Amino acid sequence: MTTHRKVYRYRIEPTSVQESKLCMLAGSRRFVFNWALARRREHYAETGKTLGYNAQAGELTALKNQQETSWLKESDSQLLQQALKDVERAFVNFFEKRARFPRFKSRKTDSPRFRIPQRVQIEGSRVYIPKVGWVKLRKSQDIDGATKSATFKREADGHWYVSLVSEFEMPDVPLPPIPESEVVGIDLGLKDFYVLSDGGRKKAPRFARRGQRKLRRAARRHSKCTKGSNRKAKAKRKLARVHRQIANQRKDFVHKATSGLVRQYQGFCIENLSIKGMAKTKLSKSVLDAALGEFRRQLTYKAQWHRKWLAVIDRWFPSSKLCGDCGSINTNLTLSDREWTCECGAIHDRDLNAARNIKREGLSQIVVAGHAETLNARGEGVRPATAGSPQ
Repeated sequence: MTTHRKVYRYRIEPTSVQESKLCMLAGSRRFVFNWALARRREHYAETGKTLGYNAQAGELTALKNQQETSWLKESDSQLLQQALKDVERAFVNFFEKRARFPRFKSRKTDSPRFRIPQRVQIEGSRVYIPKVGWVKLRKSQDIDGATKSATFKREADGHWYVSLVSEFEMPDVPLPPIPESEVVGIDLGLKDFYVLSDGGRKKAPRFARRGQRKLRRAARRHSKCTKGSNRKAKAKRKLARVHRQIANQRKDFVHKATSGLVRQYQGFCIENLSIKGMAKTKLSKSVLDAALGEFRRQLTYKAQWHRKWLAVIDRWFPSSKLCGDCGSINTNLTLSDREWTCECGAIHDRDLNAARNIKREGLSQIVVAGHAETLNARGEGVRPATAGSPQ
């Protein structure tokens, strides 16, 4: 059995008194994080050794008993312990070269947030937060399984959200063989969000382009306000809400697209696109607005949860330039060529031809992984030689 995680994110609606308590808990978490970071740096400067989590947990108990910091007792104990674990994880990431050296949290720049691993309960449309009480919750869907931890955060738009983590297990058994007709190749793009090998298409919504006028207007109002004024803070929240609306529209679109594909097909073949590289070109705004990386992320875990096949082909595979009939490669194909004619006389729609080539290449990986047919050259890669095979 393999353990997987699901994260549920809901918006909470605290009262003014409850919101002040949430901000107090977030401030306690930030204070303990900065204190633990300063103690580690001081201890290393004196002894040349690292101060571990267990030692700092004992020091935290003594810190709460001091008169000047006795206000920490008003916060949840697990919340403060999680702040120590955050410092521990930050140093681990630094030593393993996954992140830079940990820095102190600023009250002005750090978003108010804290995490409580236990004692957070969901009952109907409300959530129980230790030291705060029952808070109104916008529950959009039910939670499967027991929750393992809860993270509370106030976003830039001024709203508070809670992220709940639940775990579930799946059996470690091979995927069942599927017929070729239930496998689809997916070619992602900017004009069409995706084109399927069976001819299906979905237009790119371009939410950022459509909301560009609102963004410019909100950004202009924010820039004209006096720095540090209440009007500038209010304008900043309005600007963040416009960004949040566009992000929610994009996320909802991708969720519906991936869920529809998972319900319809049993196997998927996609490309390993370099989103970071594409975001550095002159089409960066359109690339980031299309959310191609988010599409792959969602399709990956949804295919795993629903026990569907997923084949990812090499990013250097010439899916658009390869003729699906004769197997020749058109080296003169440019990005503006939406249709092209091969030397064999075949006329290709660029995206549809790429989706069909992606499917052929991906089928070779599905065969190796345990497809019903076993003509797989003993694990050797099958490349454009499969071009021209029946769909």
